[in-house]
Amino acid sequence: MRGFLLARILKWSVWFSFLVLAGGAFAQEINPKYEVYLIQPGDVLQVTVWREADMQLEVLVRPDGNFSIPLAGEIVAKNKSAATLTREIADRLHKYMPDLSVTVAVRQPAGNKVYVIGKVNQPGEMIMTRPMDVMQALTVAGGLNKYAAPGDIKIIRRENGEQKVFRFDYSDVEDGERLKQNIMLQSGDLIIVP
Repeated sequence: MRGFLLARILKWSVWFSFLVLAGGAFAQEINPKYEVYLIQPGDVLQVTVWREADMQLEVLVRPDGNFSIPLAGEIVAKNKSAATLTREIADRLHKYMPDLSVTVAVRQPAGNKVYVIGKVNQPGEMIMTRPMDVMQALTVAGGLNKYAAPGDIKIIRRENGEQKVFRFDYSDVEDGERLKQNIMLQSGDLIIVP
């Protein structure tokens, strides 16, 4: 009887493991590209070292993309995830505190901004708290006003000191055509609606 019971438990354990793995694969198929927030200048981070009262810090990522903390020194944060920073800080502090637990959390994603100017109902800067495409940004900006030229919208992006221009035709995307022009925005992008 005991052997029969162990065999049943083993069988159910194998089935349960299969279902968990299959469910994970299915979830990855549904959302194959998980978006991770990348830290930008202007973001406010909470750095916590467990059981170290002096190491409960709130830091601002400076315009150069860096911040400093005691013992770890200068940390490059721009375009890194909170998980990456957690590992880097833990590695640097390990020689001073061998048994430590570090956590980095984004308190305020104030540096992840895009700008919409021109003939929209609410021009200005907007903080992207999640990934956003051009159409979503124009929606947050209140949509185009009646004087806008929907076929001449431009997105200006700075990369490695150079500016790139992307064209966007609002009417095409609205009609479900040429959807590739509805690009995902990056921090610092400027949308111009003439």
